[in-house]
Amino acid sequence: MRREDRATLKSDRDRDTDGGPAPLFMDFDDNGLLTPLFGEHDRNLALIEKRLEVAITPRGNRLSIEGSAWSQQVAQTVLADLYARLQRGLETGSGEVDGAIRMAEATVGRGAQSAALDEDVVIRTRRRVITPRSPLQADYVRRLRSGELVFALGPAGTGKTYLAVAVGVSLLLDGLVERVILSRPAVEAGENLGFLPGDLRDKVDPYLRPLFDALNDMLPTDQVMRRIENGEIEVAPVAFMRGRTLTRAFVIVDEAQNTSMVQMKMLLTRMGEDSRMVVTGDLSQIDLPRGTRSGLADAAELLRGTEGVSFVRFTSDDVVRHPLVTRIVRAYDERDRQLGESASSADDGGNHD
Repeated sequence: MRREDRATLKSDRDRDTDGGPAPLFMDFDDNGLLTPLFGEHDRNLALIEKRLEVAITPRGNRLSIEGSAWSQQVAQTVLADLYARLQRGLETGSGEVDGAIRMAEATVGRGAQSAALDEDVVIRTRRRVITPRSPLQADYVRRLRSGELVFALGPAGTGKTYLAVAVGVSLLLDGLVERVILSRPAVEAGENLGFLPGDLRDKVDPYLRPLFDALNDMLPTDQVMRRIENGEIEVAPVAFMRGRTLTRAFVIVDEAQNTSMVQMKMLLTRMGEDSRMVVTGDLSQIDLPRGTRSGLADAAELLRGTEGVSFVRFTSDDVVRHPLVTRIVRAYDERDRQLGESASSADDGGNHD
């Protein structure tokens, strides 16, 4: 691909009469990739235009981009990254466009390059190739691949669990681990599932179904079931981890904010030889009985700075679900912030004689 004025805008004498930057042009060599690049009915271009406040006009294999200088460069980087994805046979749906925009916004003008297609953050599974959609997701994937114990904290929709499952599956397929173990606390049943009807699978399915959904997104269903049957993949509630030593395994503890302090200690001490563990959770969504301290909150405080332990803290800026989810999370965060400030002010007022 040739990119005219690559990362460089035209000189002042070429600017429009209104003082704004002249259009930025991009040329693409492979016309066959333009339809998926632009999207059905130019949907991808429309999304880029709306997010970056630019105007994109296609003419044959050339695009013109109009807008502010920074927005032009971001749009250029986004389109170049999407085109590179297509050259590698990867899909470019709305999620990928959103991710490319996030990555470009974080790098343009800072002397950095987008890491979305760096080989060390590309995750390959049987069903799909997964790439990070934000700079923090890229950092998270690197930590998952190199670290022994990773804590991922943050709101729903940031990819904490999905990316962990993806990395675990890819390591299993590459023979770097022998098992992938996924576990969640069954808080609503008090970790005592005996009173529920049905066998173990019937009892825990409602709590573990999101983990099965992630697995089925990465492996054909028959492979998921076969690997579960032969023990290569295990999905079980936290209560069933007690007393075990997990060797050569990739262990994912999901919704860990709902573990007790005793359970968290039990889980962290299950790690055996050549194992790695990722612990995910959202400390704003604790469902434990009132007065019970979250094991995740306790561990995050206790293990801060411990060698071999790393923390990734996602925010609403990293939410990659529907854009409305981002706005919802931010609204709740703002309300919590205001309540915290009000409580602090009340405390300060009560301390005055």
